[in-house]
Amino acid sequence: MSNEQLKEAMIKVPAVTIIASTTVGTTMADYATRSLGIGYTGGSTLLLALLLGSLFVWHRSMGRIDVASISTPKAEWFYWITIMFSQTLGTALGDWMADTAGLGYLGAAAIFGGALLLVVLLYYMTSVSRTALFWAAFVLTRPLGAVVGDFLDKPVAKGGLELSRYTATGVLLVAIIILIMALPQRAAQKAH
Repeated sequence: MSNEQLKEAMIKVPAVTIIASTTVGTTMADYATRSLGIGYTGGSTLLLALLLGSLFVWHRSMGRIDVASISTPKAEWFYWITIMFSQTLGTALGDWMADTAGLGYLGAAAIFGGALLLVVLLYYMTSVSRTALFWAAFVLTRPLGAVVGDFLDKPVAKGGLELSRYTATGVLLVAIIILIMALPQRAAQKAH
């Protein structure tokens, strides 16, 4: 395998892992909120406790929880477990805000979008821990994506646009491509 092929494979593995953890996260969120019978509020609370627990154990075990410190298999295990819990919590939070809190899909999207904007402002205007801001942003992107996805494919009677799954996926794919092209990408300041 050439160096270029190896680099390309290394880029694809995290993307596939993120997609898989998102799918597992959605399934776990549905299990916690529906199958356990504890609803969105109970499921979100349980999943928040699991996420905070994974961050706590990771920090106690490794001394750090920032992404830049992931250089061992043990740290990577903690990272992916935390990613899975954050994806799961994000899904449950999205459902909770849209349904239980009664905000609907667009109202919940506005709340999560506003919270992400607040994280950006805190990043540029304060010295709040960059690690805390990273994890806050990471958790908030999942419910934003979930409620936007629901808005696109849920029935009009429930506040959605009732697009087919394929059309909704196409709309999101086009939005992702536009954002990637519109927002400048830059290399990391240091190698990991």
